Amino acid sequence: MTTKTLTDPISAVIFDCDGTLSSIEGIDELARYTGVYDQVSQLTASAMGNKGLTLDLYRERLNLVKPSKQHLLDLAQQYFKHKTLGVIEVINALQKHHKEVYIVSAGLSLAVNLFGQLLGVAPQNIFAVDVYFDESGSYLDFDRDSPLVHNDGKRKIITEIKSMHPRVAFIGDGSNDFAAHDMVTRFIGFGGHYYRKNMADLCEFYIKETHLSNLLSLLLTATESSA
Repeated sequence: MTTKTLTDPISAVIFDCDGTLSSIEGIDELARYTGVYDQVSQLTASAMGNKGLTLDLYRERLNLVKPSKQHLLDLAQQYFKHKTLGVIEVINALQKHHKEVYIVSAGLSLAVNLFGQLLGVAPQNIFAVDVYFDESGSYLDFDRDSPLVHNDGKRKIITEIKSMHPRVAFIGDGSNDFAAHDMVTRFIGFGGHYYRKNMADLCEFYIKETHLSNLLSLLLTATESSA
């Protein structure tokens, strides 16, 4: 991994969720609950690899899974159970240095929001895709207008964040994360859970360790690191 200390401090750090803050892919975990894992995991691999995320692919996965409200509540706990090593310590350290921490995810909002709050991220700083349920908690649909169901959708959210924090860093594991690399001060690919050669080849900074501690040397200035 190339090491390069920042000269000027950043003011915000954006994390992807699935495969970055947690070792699991949430939609694949939901597919285990509903018996469609093989079909869904192949679609997820396609989305996170070279093909990228599309509305049709997103719809196809959710039509197969049809997650209930309870499934998403359970998924939040699974996210936390399988949280990436060092994640809480890293988030605490960033917040101690007055960095605003965000989660921007193509995952499902109920689960991602609950997980993010367990990690200490403010709820207003968590962006994911809304899902709609009927009165019994059964799946109805998802927010098809969300920018996050498209491969370049994170760019729109990052534009909003940059209006408040011009210097931001972004950490993610998939092609829909790298799609925003040119918008941020520093993009860091994370391959600790899912090594993707296309990502490793594209990223100036790519972490293969399963622990997030190495992030701090890439997110803090020398002065901040020594404080």
